[in-house]
Amino acid sequence: MVDGTAKGTRRELIGFAAAGLLAYAVDLALFTVLRGPAGLDPLTAKTLSFVAGCTVAYAGNAFGTYRHTRPRGLRPYAVFFAVNAAGAAVQLLCLAVSHYGLGLTSQRADTISGAGIGMALATILRFWGTRTLVFRAGDGTGGTTGSWTGTSGGRVGSWTG
Repeated sequence: MVDGTAKGTRRELIGFAAAGLLAYAVDLALFTVLRGPAGLDPLTAKTLSFVAGCTVAYAGNAFGTYRHTRPRGLRPYAVFFAVNAAGAAVQLLCLAVSHYGLGLTSQRADTISGAGIGMALATILRFWGTRTLVFRAGDGTGGTTGSWTGTSGGRVGSWTG
């Protein structure tokens, strides 16, 4: 890899991870409260915590990591939400298999399956979808996707390093 490309990719990963960690913290904290003290069932709690986490992740990526290529309007958020909904489906599937299929019904088991294993698998899907479908270079910057060098429109915000 060319040094500039490696540095740009590293910055992108750090920015994506920072936004994702903040979103994950919101998701996990809200899920824990909704599942525990609020007494909601695990799938409802996970769905609500997902919506909050998704919004935090979009803001972090749009105003941080990919701020120089941030598309305008509601369409980018809709696509971002769809990508994250696919990730959430992965998380919900892990939670449903664990809770209902395997009979692991404790709050700890729900947290590990939904917010641990499910989140790890969903993150791979979300990274690909975010960089490929939401914050890609436009026609004015070469029209390529997945190229994160300075020639692709400066995708990495300065807050990431």
